[in-house]
Amino acid sequence: MATTAPTSLLSTHKTSSTGLRAHLHPLVLLTLSDYITRHTLRNKQTPIVGALLGQHNGRDISLEHAFECETIPSEDAILLHEAWFKDRLQQYKDVHPAMELVGWFTTAPASGPESVHVPIHQQVLHTFNETAVLLAFHPSSVLQGVTVGGKLPLTIYESVYESGESGDRNSSMEIDGAETPLDLKFRELPYGVETGEAEMISVDFVARGGGNATAVDASVKKGAKAQASQTPVGQVDGKGKAVETETKAVDDSSLLSAEDEELIASLTARANAVKMLHARIQLLKSYLTALPTSYLNTPPAQSTTNATLPPSEPTDTPQPSTEISHPLLRSIHALLSRLPLLLPPTHHSTFRAETLAEKSDVELVSLLGSLGRSVKEARVMGMKFGVVDSARAQGRKDRNPYAGYALGTGDGLMDDSFGFDGDGSANGGGGGVQVEGGYVI
Repeated sequence: MATTAPTSLLSTHKTSSTGLRAHLHPLVLLTLSDYITRHTLRNKQTPIVGALLGQHNGRDISLEHAFECETIPSEDAILLHEAWFKDRLQQYKDVHPAMELVGWFTTAPASGPESVHVPIHQQVLHTFNETAVLLAFHPSSVLQGVTVGGKLPLTIYESVYESGESGDRNSSMEIDGAETPLDLKFRELPYGVETGEAEMISVDFVARGGGNATAVDASVKKGAKAQASQTPVGQVDGKGKAVETETKAVDDSSLLSAEDEELIASLTARANAVKMLHARIQLLKSYLTALPTSYLNTPPAQSTTNATLPPSEPTDTPQPSTEISHPLLRSIHALLSRLPLLLPPTHHSTFRAETLAEKSDVELVSLLGSLGRSVKEARVMGMKFGVVDSARAQGRKDRNPYAGYALGTGDGLMDDSFGFDGDGSANGGGGGVQVEGGYVI
């Protein structure tokens, strides 16, 4: 937006008394980054203004969605196109019924909002939401590299109404019945970044594709198109048919395969991770070096290892002291105490023995699982064999119904279970058959 003279729009009360806290989602950051990038590459002079959608949960405000807005000049101020904004806001509410307008975003210096931002903020407060917040992005911080390894180059403000200067307020209090004029002020809100599972997928996709993004100058692209249009590509006879056509050679050296693009994206992601790790380490180092000398000097009982250092080294270059945060120091100490677990020990025998023991446990569990599966399969096989064997025996009995009966002589040498007498007659009424020689069946 246009640069104006600096004004004191920040509240005198730096800490928020309302207890509000903003929860910023990555989708808002992606939308804001894309909007600013397109606006810069296209050399637009219009202000960067957008709406923020989210939810109010008690004293927490979630900023989940964002979209760019259309503005119109009004006298000496810039306002939202109210009809267009209402239609677009209703479309978003139809898609996301739980969302509502919670604020708007724009670009502003790191010193705070300017007077040019007040008309739009008042329009949002009076027309849409009286508790709307302002998300101000600071491009100057990005260009100067101030926020490398620190917080995001943005600030979230809430609006409050406060009276003017103390002198004016005292003079107005002397007049009975006089109302103290209230001015719109902005007060910084604490915020945190929250990420859902679906947003993590989109962020990972953007991070992978970021290594393949290339900015192309529009003037160069237009010049290439004009030069290509003036190049003759063939000849046409009187009937309007092409008789000769030149084939345009395409330089495939700049084209990358899918494997190369994936490799570049992976390497870019790792390089960014290493850069971020280095920036965080430098931030911790700068914080520790800025501590008072009492926290940096080693106690006398433990100063034997530092006996080789020159005695004048800590005092030659005085370092500025910073605010001491004991929770932060404890966190740094806990991090340093966990580093030996990540690094290989001095004696590799213990590490190898522990690794071998864990590997043996894993292999033993795997073997026990394989043994259990084998026993189960053997049991199932035995059951199937029993069923097949019984069916086979039943089939033999059906084909020969007398296969189970024994033969006997007339002297009574027969199995009593079949009920035959020695004279060849059946005593159970079974109707035995008598044949020559005294044998019965």
